[in-house]
Amino acid sequence: MEKQLYAIEGREIEITHPDRVVWPEAGIAKLDLIRYLMAVAPYMLPYTRDRMLMVWRYPDGIGGKRVEERSIHGEAPVWVPRVAYGGKERILLNDAATLAWLANRGAIEFHVPFDRYDRKDVPTELVFDLDPAAGMPFEAVREVALKLKETLDGLSLASFPKTSGATGMQIFVPIEPKYTFEEARLINAFVARYMLEQMPDRITLERVVEKRGNKLYFDYLQLWRGRTMAAVYSVRATSQATVSMPVTWEEVAAGFEPADFTIATVPQRLRTVGDLFGGVSSEAHRVDQRVDEVLAFVRRNGQ
Repeated sequence: MEKQLYAIEGREIEITHPDRVVWPEAGIAKLDLIRYLMAVAPYMLPYTRDRMLMVWRYPDGIGGKRVEERSIHGEAPVWVPRVAYGGKERILLNDAATLAWLANRGAIEFHVPFDRYDRKDVPTELVFDLDPAAGMPFEAVREVALKLKETLDGLSLASFPKTSGATGMQIFVPIEPKYTFEEARLINAFVARYMLEQMPDRITLERVVEKRGNKLYFDYLQLWRGRTMAAVYSVRATSQATVSMPVTWEEVAAGFEPADFTIATVPQRLRTVGDLFGGVSSEAHRVDQRVDEVLAFVRRNGQ
């Protein structure tokens, strides 16, 4: 089948080559991806809305060339939300029709920055990225994540975990969007140094891959202006089409594998447990007084 019209939100998206296989090992085609994205769009879009999108396109499937795009190339429908930035048009992933249009162009991974376009330079969360060394069992990632939760609990900061969709985990801490990236990094660095003191044999803060050895990289530096992270519920270009999935701390303690969350399994999980990432956007968890106290402590002690 060369083309198929797909109706979404009152618009008809022309899907070209809907049967093209994107994930050969898992046997997943382009139309399967689009159906998945439409199923998760109500859960995903609140976390991508009004953020300047970066996509990884694989026009020939995950075994082919990866194209990274941060702005509109060629023509885009007039209804695609966008904002002018740096002399280019940046897409805002604000609706399901735009999601389907991008997927038709070969977009597989959807990455978003830590701030919104209309409130530049003030991140909405603190974020820690746990990136294991090659071959490291996922149990080690969970162990570090649980120690991080214990540390954040000690600071009275709420935290919400998700899988990266690849081999690691990412921990989000909601904050009021009033702190600069520099201020957020002060807190991140303070937490990272404490974690290194507690687990020197397990983690490293070394950003150069070749210098990390067999340790987990505790990435506190990714949280910065212009940098991005895989959006929650985004599928990844892995052999089994794994998904960046929110989990509970109870699940982290009990154990799971990233491969448990795929295009095939996530829609049913969402129908069962709902959006476990909702706490990230809850005002109840944006306790600026506590963040102010931590920031003041870090500055007083020259951290």
